[in-house]
Amino acid sequence: MTNVPDHPPADELVLDARTLRGIAHPLRMRLLALLRRDGPSTATKLAERVGVSSASASFHLRTLATYGFIVEDEGPADRHGRERWWRAAHRGTRLEDIPSDPAARAAAIEFVGVVAAAHAQRMQSWVAAMDTAPAEWLQVGSLSDTTLDLTPARAQELLDRIEVLLADFQRHEPDRTLAPDEERVSFQWQLLPEPAAAPRGHR
Repeated sequence: MTNVPDHPPADELVLDARTLRGIAHPLRMRLLALLRRDGPSTATKLAERVGVSSASASFHLRTLATYGFIVEDEGPADRHGRERWWRAAHRGTRLEDIPSDPAARAAAIEFVGVVAAAHAQRMQSWVAAMDTAPAEWLQVGSLSDTTLDLTPARAQELLDRIEVLLADFQRHEPDRTLAPDEERVSFQWQLLPEPAAAPRGHR
């Protein structure tokens, strides 16, 4: 799965059997992603963005709150209206292991499936935007892959190195103003064993 340091940052939540039950739902994951990316919002505003009713968004937001993914946001005193505002409780989410318990295992696999679909959709959005994208971003916008022969230990080493490299770059903060030459970018990576296409040792 994803690399997990010995001491995960306080702003990241490591999923367990309980929290997996609360997050393994496409709409909840979409709502949580919006709160993490864009900052505090309400059920009404989020419902408009994802194309569902306010009641549906409110239900799933309350579920996310029950499992500790989001919390109420008091915000500035000049906010109008009585509707609740919500904010993400953590910057990110990590799945450390696939649980052995059948129900939790099913939830973990569903969670990974929703993440994979979201990543694929993000890539398709870039493809759709390429025709009008600035030339400088066309040069660096990249979809690439390579095949490696690794042991589990070497695979973990690769993930560790990626984490160290990313630490040198500016993490997105919802309330941070971008510089004139900056854009918010999505950096995705997958490390996946390939399905066996040939017997081991066959060349």
